[in-house]
Amino acid sequence: MTFAASNELQAPTSQKHRDLTVSRAVALLVLATLGSLLAGCTKSAPEQAPKVSVRIAVAQKTAIRRLVTADAVLFPIHQAAITPKISAPVKQFLVNRGSPVKEGQLLAVLENTDLNAAEVETRGSYQQAQADYDRNTGALLGEELRKAELDLHAAQQTLEAEQKVYDSRENLFQQGALPRKDLDQSRVSLIQTKNTYEIAKQHYDALQASGHQLQKKSAEGQLTAAKGHHLGAAAQLAYSEIRSPINGYVTERPLYPGEMAAAGTPLLTVMDLSKIIAKAHMPQADAGLLKPGDEATLEVPGADVPVAGKVTLVSPAVDQNSTTIEVWVEAANPKHLLKPGMTARVVVVAKEVADAVAVPASAVLTGADGATTVMLVSSDLKAATQKVEVGIRQGNLVQITTGVKPGDRVVTAGAFALPDGTAVKLIEDAASDEKPAAVQEDKSTKPGAKED
Repeated sequence: MTFAASNELQAPTSQKHRDLTVSRAVALLVLATLGSLLAGCTKSAPEQAPKVSVRIAVAQKTAIRRLVTADAVLFPIHQAAITPKISAPVKQFLVNRGSPVKEGQLLAVLENTDLNAAEVETRGSYQQAQADYDRNTGALLGEELRKAELDLHAAQQTLEAEQKVYDSRENLFQQGALPRKDLDQSRVSLIQTKNTYEIAKQHYDALQASGHQLQKKSAEGQLTAAKGHHLGAAAQLAYSEIRSPINGYVTERPLYPGEMAAAGTPLLTVMDLSKIIAKAHMPQADAGLLKPGDEATLEVPGADVPVAGKVTLVSPAVDQNSTTIEVWVEAANPKHLLKPGMTARVVVVAKEVADAVAVPASAVLTGADGATTVMLVSSDLKAATQKVEVGIRQGNLVQITTGVKPGDRVVTAGAFALPDGTAVKLIEDAASDEKPAAVQEDKSTKPGAKED
């Protein structure tokens, strides 16, 4: 009895112990599972920050040019708007619009019947004046001068003879062989002869010094006046003949034969199209880089290739209305494809560097303070800011004078707000002519390899 009761009392106690043991085991198993899960999560956490994808380009040595561009209007190298100096109806046109002409060629004739008559009349007067001048200066004046010379010679001979007579009589008077009365008569005769000689000499000298010159000037004046009248009439007649002052082509001919040509109004326009001048107005900063002789090209709508030219003029003055400077570019036009009045794009090479270190313009960043920087990518694919100084630009290329050397990799896209030391993943820059080495290495990874 006692044993049985004892077994009945111990049975519930053993059951409770087993239940407690199972609960503890379950709790331990749950804790172990949670620990394993936590340990697994901690082990799978990334050990580094994700990489930033950027585009890069390689700095290269290349020739780069500073180009100045502007819109321009084409003009002929020479142009002549021919205006008549007289008003008269057009008698005849010898050329049409588009006709090639030479310098001095007769282009048109105005009505000139009255002018031709006036020229003939004045030519006759001029010829008469010429004959009078020859007669007066060569015949009359020469004859009078020769007569005066003969008179002077005769007076001189008479004076010499009278002088001999007087000397002889004075000698006889000294010897007492001649009365004083005869000596006095001889002295009076000598004095008279001397006076006659002096008069003849003065007359001859006067003809030579003044009289001859005055008469000659008078004859020359009449001849000159007649010549002037003739030249005036001949000029009026010549004005009726319209001639070309230059080689070129007739581009304007507004009148028809029989219409009145007014003095001072253009009758014909001739242009020399062998060369053209492109006149452009450029900002002062751009024009200041240019000088005569700089190479240039003209891009004309419809032309397959640009036309080569050179700067011939950089205006020394600024246009007060537009505050720009006028620049002329001259180009050959042998086939006359360039027409005056056309518009063109002028491209001038202001500066050229043969071995410049150049990068794409998108790689250059400008800060708020005006400083320029680029983002360099190192061999371990880390980005770093580099201060640079830029030079000239050509299209999408920028010259880097300091801060970058050939072969350096610069970020062209994705550099904005990129901290220094950031790990980057490279993608090829479509604008780059050369594939970066890092890009080639990135493409050489084995197929199926996982990226971090």
